[in-house]
Amino acid sequence: MRVKDLIGAKPLCSVCRGLFFQGLLVGFAAGLLMSCATTPPSHPQNICDIFEEKAAWYPATLEAESKWGVPVEVQMAIVRHESSFVADAKPPRQWFLGFIPLSRPSTAYGYSQALDGTWERYQNSTDQGGAERDDFADAVDFIGWYSHETQKELGIPPSDAYRLYLAYHEGQAGYRRGSYRAKPWLLGVAQSVDKTARRYQHQLKDCPPD
Repeated sequence: MRVKDLIGAKPLCSVCRGLFFQGLLVGFAAGLLMSCATTPPSHPQNICDIFEEKAAWYPATLEAESKWGVPVEVQMAIVRHESSFVADAKPPRQWFLGFIPLSRPSTAYGYSQALDGTWERYQNSTDQGGAERDDFADAVDFIGWYSHETQKELGIPPSDAYRLYLAYHEGQAGYRRGSYRAKPWLLGVAQSVDKTARRYQHQLKDCPPD
């Protein structure tokens, strides 16, 4: 290679390095934005703070309420107790002898903790094949749809967070059989969901206007 060729290559290498570091910065910024978008809210006990921090969540819950008739506070209470607002939440993995990882107890995933089969049924029923469980708007729409189906099958009002959650957890068939009666811990969780929904409902009345 001639000397002038080597000299001419130096600026090109500098440009490549500049583009490389620019790409790193863009990737870092995109990752940071994605992290901020999926990070759980800082104050999950207050629905006003949640919606102030997650601006897109309030319109999503309003749309689900308008579509399925399930109040905003009930949707949010279910998400709060199902996944703690963690987008990619999964049931804790089971372990053998304390260090050998086994399968997870169920296929529950995402904000709504919907099972694979139930989510597929939702996608087919609503013609939303692209819906994803780690997308908040899709998750609350699923909760609205499932609660609406529960109302049709079991006659549970969409504002009855306690019974609605029991049916949500056990499935409509399980609720009809009364499977929840043998699970005191589940009754306790359902009571917590109901209390959270009532608290959110009260807080919503005092949320500052947009």
